[in-house]
Amino acid sequence: MHTPVDYLDPKLPPGLALAPIPVVDATEESLRHYGHLVSDPRDCRVEIVRWPAPGSRPVDADTGDQGGTTEGVFVSEWQGDILYGRNEAVGGHYVLAYAVPPERTRTGHAEPPRRMLLWHANYHPDGGQLFFPLEPRPFYVPLALPGDDVTPERFVCFRFDGRHGLYIHPNIWHEGVFGARGTQRFFDKQGAVHARVSVDFAREFGCLLEVTL
Repeated sequence: MHTPVDYLDPKLPPGLALAPIPVVDATEESLRHYGHLVSDPRDCRVEIVRWPAPGSRPVDADTGDQGGTTEGVFVSEWQGDILYGRNEAVGGHYVLAYAVPPERTRTGHAEPPRRMLLWHANYHPDGGQLFFPLEPRPFYVPLALPGDDVTPERFVCFRFDGRHGLYIHPNIWHEGVFGARGTQRFFDKQGAVHARVSVDFAREFGCLLEVTL
């Protein structure tokens, strides 16, 4: 996206189609090309991608990957029909998903959502990312393999039982972590450069990704 987006008020058009995506249990095998399960966040190394060379001469081998990592708490919080995400590691605050079409959302209730409707996803070309639950409760993470020709059909939603965290490789499409209800906190560690490449499903494909809970 070339113009700044208000991630707390994306102003999505009404009447968007829904594109259901499969939900699978997160295992080492099912995550094999996306990343892996994490038992102890202290033992998880975050990959940092070397800065790309702008011309024919390569970046010196001992430079270009020294930006390091940043870490903090990622909060997933349902407020009625809207799921908000807050990433303290990079100072981000976003609408992650909706429980109903955006034009019908209400925030003054505590009914558990039956589905999640996603409008946006992104990837980080500068490094990988770790999410580890601070409360052992189930959560969900939609992912797609690398490629700027991404389409809604390439996404899979992984379901975690809360006993493990998730590490995803650089360039993997994602959109934070999604608690199934209420407020849920995660330890987050990622590349400090925090480059982000985005896809807007609503405006690019006229749809929202639908995840059944």
